[in-house]
Amino acid sequence: MAMDPARRTMYDYAKPTLIGTESSIVRLTIAENNFKLKLNTIQMVQQYVQFDGLQYEDPNTHLAKFLEICDTFKINGVSDNTIHLWLFSFSLKGKEK
Repeated sequence: MAMDPARRTMYDYAKPTLIGTESSIVRLTIAENNFKLKLNTIQMVQQYVQFDGLQYEDPNTHLAKFLEICDTFKINGVSDNTIHLWLFSFSLKGKEK
């Protein structure tokens, strides 16, 4: 039985929605004009540190593994935080992406 559209519960008013929201993760501008993430780096992140947000997955473990992989390389003129922000979206899959 459908609920009358004019009648809404407090939960209906309070439940969060993602309509019109944007990601709070913003990629930093890079001064280096030759910056490019290598395909094998992206594939390594996708293969070893995928996070789907499932109940059995631990987000803290995901972040620890992600940072461990990111710490295996450096790019001259590019900060670690910038590399992390550029690579992070590749570590997510499913609805978490």
